[in-house]
Parts: sequence; C-alpha cells; structure tokens
Amino acid sequence: MHLLQLSAGQGPDECTRAVWLAARRLEAEARERGLTLAALGSVPGNVPQSLKSLLLAVQGEGAQAFCETWQGPMLWHCQSGLRPGHRRKNWYFSGQLFVAQEAVFDDAITFKATKAGGPGGQHVNKTESAIQATHRQSGIRVWVASERSQHANKRLARALIAHKLAALAAAQQSAEEQACWQQHQALERGNPRRRFFGPNFVAR
Repeated sequence: MHLLQLSAGQGPDECTRAVWLAARRLEAEARERGLTLAALGSVPGNVPQSLKSLLLAVQGEGAQAFCETWQGPMLWHCQSGLRPGHRRKNWYFSGQLFVAQEAVFDDAITFKATKAGGPGGQHVNKTESAIQATHRQSGIRVWVASERSQHANKRLARALIAHKLAALAAAQQSAEEQACWQQHQALERGNPRRRFFGPNFVAR
C-alpha cells in the first residue's frame, strides 16, 4: 500500500486552496487509472474549499508510479481569488510518497470493530465494519471507516499506524532525515514537479 500526503506547508490560504484543487484532480486521475483511494486524515484550511494537508492511501496496479507523479514541489500559477489585486501569482504545495510496511505491526496492534457513524442516512454503513486500532507500545490510536469491510479498514488502519510511527521516529532523527517525513513544515520552492494554471487548475 502507498500513502500519499499533499501539503500546503506554511503557505498562505492560496496554497491551501491549491491542495484542495489538487486533491480533486488527483481523484479524477486515479479513477482513470482504476486505482482506489481512501482518505486517512486531513487538516482543513482557514477558508472554504481548502486543505492544509491530506493523507491518502492509494491501492491498485501502478499505484507507486502514479504516486510518484504527485511527489515533490508543485506550483499553481493563478491570480488570487481570495485577495483581489494581490500581486503574487505563484502558490506552492507539495506531495510526499510513503510506502507502508504493514506486516511489521500486526502483532503489536489491538483492533476493535465499531459501527460507522456520521451523516448519510441510508448510505451510512450500519454494520460493525469501522475499525479502531491501537498500537500498544506507543499508545497511537486511529479510527478508520472509509471502506465497507472490516478487512479493508484493518489494512488501512495498519498503514496509518505505520505512517504515524514513522513520523514519530523521524522526530528523533536528524533534521535532514526528519524533512523526508515532515515535508509539510518545510516546503521546497522552485523546480516544481508539476505546474497548474488558472482557476480551473489546468495542468501543463
């Protein structure tokens, strides 16, 4: 399984809007390739239709190659719709790929099945397919309900715990190593991997 994180770094609201637009485009491209996406976590921005960061699980044939096209610094070139008249037009965000090593943590996790909740009426899955997973040694706890089966949600929960454990370990490493995981705190600008233009987020 591959985890892909999109981040606005410490950028202004326009950068968080770019992440939201990028997520919509990424979902469309994934569907075209027959890949499955599951959102494992997100941090909303300060304005509507914006995200400071988004963590996705990407599954299917060719998932790594697809994720690699979204890895690295990216640029959205557009006049700000949030601050009319603002001179700046270049808004940077980034993508970071992680490969989850799930099997390592199987014996160290406690799973508990729960019912999925939230809005949705008859479309909400009312069976106990949601999974609460706790990593016993660290105390890290996650809750996953994005899939309809316990098996699929357990797999996502393992991946999410693996991601959180890796981030925790990175905090104890050197600044250079930590940057590989905490890319949302120090977003590289210049030489963008992908470029998008205008309010419709057109790729070129």
